[in-house]
Amino acid sequence: MAVKIIEIHGANAHKTFSKTRVGCRGIVIKDSRMLISHEVNVDYYLIPGGGLENNETIEECCVREVCEETGYIVKPITHFLTMDEYYEEYKYISHYFICNVVGKSEQNLTAAEIERCLIPEWIDPEKMLEIYSKHDNFAASNEEKRGAYLREYTALTEYFSSRRKDISE
Repeated sequence: MAVKIIEIHGANAHKTFSKTRVGCRGIVIKDSRMLISHEVNVDYYLIPGGGLENNETIEECCVREVCEETGYIVKPITHFLTMDEYYEEYKYISHYFICNVVGKSEQNLTAAEIERCLIPEWIDPEKMLEIYSKHDNFAASNEEKRGAYLREYTALTEYFSSRRKDISE
């Protein structure tokens, strides 16, 4: 199955980009609940993931980032989506994987994640879709959150669409 690529151009995107950041995110569903990184102090919900490090494959990045943020060890099953986002002079490339939980470890949070009180939560995926669908509510006040929620909304919509196709085939 080919990986779908979607582009998002922010309102503040420059005509060309000079910086690129690659990241990976893991969609983890267990017992009809979705694993989410919830930054409690800023009321921010994200699909677990983060930036690619040197000499790391995108699969390794996904495993490391999900574990660091949530404490869950996952196995990427399918790389189903790549999202190219353009904001200011940046191109952000996010690789989305469908993952299974294979173990438990400890969180390894950054200072910023500790300050924002990042905790893992298992939430109904439909509730997350509803939260992310309100991305335009942040257009005037918080472009970063608007963009992140648009990205996550798009990824979840694609995830649900791919699941429906699998069921009908």
